[in-house]
Amino acid sequence: QVQVVESGGGLVQAGGSLRLSCVASESITRIYSMGWYRHAPGKQRELVATMMNNGSTNYGDSVKGRFTISRDNAKNTVYLQMDSLKPEDTAVYYCNARNILETTYWGQGTQVTVSS
Repeated sequence: QVQVVESGGGLVQAGGSLRLSCVASESITRIYSMGWYRHAPGKQRELVATMMNNGSTNYGDSVKGRFTISRDNAKNTVYLQMDSLKPEDTAVYYCNARNILETTYWGQGTQVTVSS
């Protein structure tokens, strides 16, 4: 069964914006953190942003100042507002959720393509 589902990807011009959403199933309990990673072909998976239940955030250096993560803890939902997009942001964006014992649940990804 799919327990983490992303949406909101698409094609956008450089300088534009997209907002990604991710919902984790209620079957995932004791979530400690939710966040976003991205993976471009031939490259390593890269941290985008994560947010703990207490609101603490962690951003990858390449997106600081441009992307904003937010969460609705009660709804097991996380968002990623992406502004000032660059072609280098092109990747499949994966949402994840971690429980307090560090079990990690991954979504299937949503494609973000930024054209120059």
